[in-house]
Parts: sequence; C-alpha cells; structure tokens
Amino acid sequence: MASAALPEAVAPKKKGNVKFAFACAILASMTSILLGYDIGVMSGASLYIKKDLRITDEYVEILMGILNLYSLIGSFAAGRTSDWIGRRYTIVFAAVIFFAGAFLMGFAVNYGMLMFGRFVAGVGVGYALMIAPVYTAEVSPASARGFLTSFPEVFINFGILLGYVSNYAFSRLPLHLGWRVMLGIGAAPSVLLALMVLGMPESPRWLVMKGRLADAKVVLEKTSDTPEEAAERLADIKAAAGIPEELDGDVVTVPKRGSGDEKRVWKELILSPTPAMRRILLSGIGIHFFQQASGIDSVVLYSPRVFKSAGITDDNHLLGTTCAVGVAKTLFILVATFFLDRIGRRPLLLSSTGGMILSLIGLGAGLTVVGQHPDAKIPWAIGLSIASTLAYVAFFSIGLGPITWVYSSEIFPLQVRALGCALGVAANRVTSGVISMTFLSLSKAITIGGSFFLYSGIAALAWVFFYTYLPETRGRTLEEMSKLFGATDDAGSEADDTAKEKKKVEMAATN
Repeated sequence: MASAALPEAVAPKKKGNVKFAFACAILASMTSILLGYDIGVMSGASLYIKKDLRITDEYVEILMGILNLYSLIGSFAAGRTSDWIGRRYTIVFAAVIFFAGAFLMGFAVNYGMLMFGRFVAGVGVGYALMIAPVYTAEVSPASARGFLTSFPEVFINFGILLGYVSNYAFSRLPLHLGWRVMLGIGAAPSVLLALMVLGMPESPRWLVMKGRLADAKVVLEKTSDTPEEAAERLADIKAAAGIPEELDGDVVTVPKRGSGDEKRVWKELILSPTPAMRRILLSGIGIHFFQQASGIDSVVLYSPRVFKSAGITDDNHLLGTTCAVGVAKTLFILVATFFLDRIGRRPLLLSSTGGMILSLIGLGAGLTVVGQHPDAKIPWAIGLSIASTLAYVAFFSIGLGPITWVYSSEIFPLQVRALGCALGVAANRVTSGVISMTFLSLSKAITIGGSFFLYSGIAALAWVFFYTYLPETRGRTLEEMSKLFGATDDAGSEADDTAKEKKKVEMAATN
C-alpha cells in the first residue's frame, strides 16, 4: 500500500540569489564538525588510550560508542530548548557544551574522567545533530533546500577528516600526551563557532511561531528566490502555525503552547497519528536507523583495526590509510550536495545503498580470505579490502549519508518538527551506539569478515524499505510534505487539523 503512491519529483524553481541562505546554512552546519571530529579522532586516539590507560577491548568499545547514547539527552533537550530560546541560540549552546566536554577529555587523568568528558561532549553533539538540519531546512528556499540541508553531513565528513589528520599529526608525541592533545584540541573550533553563529538571523518559522511576523518577513525576503515566494512561504508558515491568514502586523498574538498543546503534539505524532503522519514518522525513524545499522560507524571508527586485519601493521601506515578514508568521504559528499536538487533524493538514495551492498560484500570477502591465511600476505585480498572500504564510504557519502539528514528535516509538519527530528536523531544515535559498542565483540564471535557480510544484509533490507516507502521530496515546500505521504485535500495537513482544534477550544472557552 505504501509503495502504491510515490509522487514524482517537482522540478525546483530556478535558483535566484541564495547567497544569504548559503551563508546561514554554512554557519549552522559547522556545529556538525564537532561530531565528525570526535568520530575521526577517536578512531586513532583509542589505540593510544588503550595502551596508556591499559584498558581492555570491552572498555574501548564502551568509550567509542557511549557518546552516541549520551547524545540522546542533547537531541531530546534540543527540541524543547530550540522552541524556547530559538534555533540560533540553541546552536551557540551546543558549541559551549561541546567545548566543556573536549576540555575535560583533553585533561582527563583516568578512564572515569575521560568518560565524564564523553558524557558532556555527547550532550553537545546531540544538540548539534538535531538543530543544524532543522535550522537549515527552515531558512532554505525549496529550490536549494536539498543542497543546503546536506551541509551538516558535509561538515561531519570534514570533521572526520580533521580527526584523522589530528591522529596522524600528533601520533609522534609521547604516549601520555598524544591522545590528550588529539581530544583537547577539539575545543578550539567550538569557541569560534559560538561567536560566528551570533551573526546569523533566527529561523523564520520560529519567528512566526512567536508571532514576530515582521522579523520573519525580513529573513524570508533575504532567503527566498523571489518576493512572491517569500510571501507564499510566510502564508504557508502562518497556516501551519495556526495564525489566521487575515491576521497581520509586526507582532501578533499566537495561541500559547500549554500542556494541552504539548500533549496534542505527542498524540498527533505518536499516540494516535493519522496514516499519513504514521508514514512520515516511520520514514524519518527508518532512514536514520538504516543509515547507522548498515555499518558506517564500524568502518569509520574502527578503520585502523579493519586495515590491521587486512594486513597493514605499521601505525603510521594505518593512520595514513585511514586518512584516505576521510578524504574519500569528504570528496564524495561534496559531489552529493550538487546533485540532491538536480537528480532528487530517491535516485541518489537507491544507487548509494546499492553500491554500499556490493562494497560490504567485497570487504567481507577480502577480510575473510586474509583471516583464513594469517601467516601469509595475500596482495589481492588486501587490495580488495582497502578498495571496498574506500568504495563503501564513497557510496555512503553520495546518498545515504547526506540524504538522511535532508529527508528527515523536511518531511515533518511544523508543529511536530522539533519532536519528530529529535526522535529521528535518537534512533540514529541509539543504533550508532549499539553498532560501535558491539563491533569488536561481534568480530570475535562471527569474524570481522562475517560482520561486514551481516551489514550487507541489513543494507539490502534498507534498499527495499527506501524503494517501497519513501516518496520523492525534491522541489516541494515544507508545508506540502503531508500530501506526499498520503494526507488528502479534504483532511488537510496535520497542521490545519491542529489549527482547527485550537479554534474549537477557543470558541468553547469564549461561549
């Protein structure tokens, strides 16, 4: 039934001047560097932490993956925080928290203090992961939303590359100092980021939700292709926020969001959703789940160990080959940003996932052959393992990597967007945490090659889910998304239903 109606893409309008929206998206998305750097730097730093603190693989697994679970706190808190203080100040708050976490990790004297630093940094990462794509989607015109909303993933990849370079650059320092410098230096970009973000405008959708229509108009005029589009976007946002069309002015009164409104959001999205809303929720959570369940964190976090299993034993060669993974990820994510609004989400997503399946099979085969001949070097198997790893991260970066964040940030209606995106990020981080905290144990149980064969099976399930369940969203405004997922014109969008409910309550109270 879900696969019966997958609407065609709408060709986006010709792009006008999107430089201002581009600058806003760049600044907001830079928060993602923080997560990327942590992922990249931990892949190499963990080798030295294990030696210096003399911990087992089980402790290393927990250290690597626990940040993802800690980030759940930040991702759920970010929804409420961003609705309260605004999207822009939430980004600043995320940078401040991550600064504190990086500082604590850099000066950690034992495993306990290091774990506390991971907790603080994890909360900051959760904030950043949730708020960056939401802000970017809300400030972007439909013609460039895919391009601009893919920026968070671009900066995650750039951060990963910086982490790999940091590993390589500081690997020659004394053992007790090297990993601490690698982790602590991550505090530097967060200070710069917090200062730069203060120059950004607030999200026009948040401004409308607060009744600040004049401020919202200014931002929309700067970030839309035409004045007509700015007016159309404002009208759509007002309708979604439950503000009557005829109500105008610099500042208007918006019905207060009380506990009833909060309950209504949970009811509308989770407790008793319409079929269209249920499909939106499952699509948002499903794409986040499959992004991580297909094994990307195992490859990125444990790439030095993967290459060691493939027969590369020298530390410098390990970290150098790992840097090649970071370069491949970063280059191909840049390719993806230019095709999201030209080709569309579905073609890129399906071709990306298909390539990942083949690459994982190749990686599993190469590592299995190497594992079966521990005393002999088999050049073709080593070459296959390295080539498959690079191909895997490249295919991930042209589709599933960036599209997950683009798609999940644009499909949820305005009144449930903060909660919906928080649930998506939660699914992403829980899955990532489970994958990264079980990889070493899984490899011991079914071999490292067997682990990647398992991931290829999960990626195959992901391809089927994407093909049958996810409609194309290219060129659609955020306010049109509900219809793509099956909401009828008679029923209207969920936002309209919420507005009608509010009016009934107000009329009853007046009578």
